[in-house]
Amino acid sequence: MHIGIDVGGTNTDAVLMDGTTTLAGVKHSTTPDVTTGIVQAIEDLRSMHPFEGGQIDAVMIGTTHFINALVEAKRLAPTAALRLGLPATKALPPLVDWPEALAQAISARSYLAHGGYEFDGRPISPLDPDELRAHAADMKANGIRSVAISSVFSPVNHDLEVEAGRIIAEELGPDVAISLSHEIGRIGLLERENATIINAALRELASEIVDGLTAAVRKQGIDAQIFLSQNDGTLMDEDYVRLYPVATFASGPTNSMRGAAITSGLETCAVVDVGGTTADIGLLINGFPRETANEVKVAGIRTNFRMPDVLSIGIGGGSIVDPETGEVGPESVGYRLTTEALVFGGSTLTATDIAVAAGRAEVGDPSKVAHLDPALVSKVLARIAERVAEAVDRMRTSPEPIPVVAVGGGSILLPELLPMFGKVHRPENYAVANAIGASIAQVGGEIDKVYAIEPGRREEALSEVRAEAVDKAIAAGAAPRSVAIVDFDEVPIPYLPGNATRIRVKAVGDLDMAV
Repeated sequence: MHIGIDVGGTNTDAVLMDGTTTLAGVKHSTTPDVTTGIVQAIEDLRSMHPFEGGQIDAVMIGTTHFINALVEAKRLAPTAALRLGLPATKALPPLVDWPEALAQAISARSYLAHGGYEFDGRPISPLDPDELRAHAADMKANGIRSVAISSVFSPVNHDLEVEAGRIIAEELGPDVAISLSHEIGRIGLLERENATIINAALRELASEIVDGLTAAVRKQGIDAQIFLSQNDGTLMDEDYVRLYPVATFASGPTNSMRGAAITSGLETCAVVDVGGTTADIGLLINGFPRETANEVKVAGIRTNFRMPDVLSIGIGGGSIVDPETGEVGPESVGYRLTTEALVFGGSTLTATDIAVAAGRAEVGDPSKVAHLDPALVSKVLARIAERVAEAVDRMRTSPEPIPVVAVGGGSILLPELLPMFGKVHRPENYAVANAIGASIAQVGGEIDKVYAIEPGRREEALSEVRAEAVDKAIAAGAAPRSVAIVDFDEVPIPYLPGNATRIRVKAVGDLDMAV
């Protein structure tokens, strides 16, 4: 057996699974410290379906800890941004487009140094070790505890980033965390640099959170390995999370979409995940979320790490309803739903109250919403259906019909027939689909590099890259026989010498529970 947990802004969902069979599922209010909610969710699972700690093979967690810390600008480490690129790139220094409040929250300091590469692989300028040591001395004097290093065109050649990281680490000591941009983002200097700075600012918090989650699970007598779900729907172990906390940012929507796939049996569909605060709409292609091709803004910062293509609208079970206009959201009572909604004795009209008044949900005290005007109730529900249908229509890439799957506790707000799309599929255990998605997440291995392919060796080179991706997935904990290639891109780069080609291969497999 294994446990899947998904921590949302309003609810913490947990499921006890035996393979792909759901033995028990619970929904618990997210607590302000998050970890307490996880402990309580596991206790609720145990009361529904008793189990011993030794019977659990793995615990998979999707968490909003890191994205919340960035959005709230709290618990971030003093961070330095070091860019290798002089004499180029001086016009737009690191952190140039950051919101002032966030830059202050990380006590940001930026540095420019010589180094970097042109797009064709030629060096811009040689690395200057003395220059780097002088920068490191200034970092130490200003209490910097985490450093983000980015080099111009490091995805083409990352040697200078690695060397600069070694020099900075020597000067600042082992307690300072170093993040390198070629390990985090794609081509696109400012976006890749921003993603690396965010990662660096979260490194200290990552260790605290992983330790806290581990302690919470161990407190329940569970000694199984703990995994966190990442943006692409695959799992990462505790050590990986400590190094790359940004990889968890979109785990919530990803888990919901993967859970929708397994519970509905549909591998290509539109998924509408209605939670307590937002409705997240995404497309599943062959069982995995479609990746966004655009830059991703996180807390107002442009980044370019891999994220699912998700459209979020401010509609959820905790959304505040204007009784005069019938408009819903985007403001929400969030995890305070059980104290502020009318059906729970509160004074705020929420979408959950509307659902109870319409007979779509049985929670709280229905008598507390009996006074609501039926016309208002119908108007609000129609408005919700209209806005969700518009969002799904914006996400699809062709006029062809596409099935719509509704998951999440807030999906009771949606009608049986959605405008433009017809029947809404609401699978079994839809309310905890996100936790199911976390529990059935697979292990991945990805290769994204520029290769010089010799004439006549194309097929051999591609086979080697595919094998490397498979080996990487197995090394990450995938059962060897279950690994398959799920994504492959081959893009010739005409401006690089040596018949250069960018190759991206992604392999995934089931978690090897025997490890």
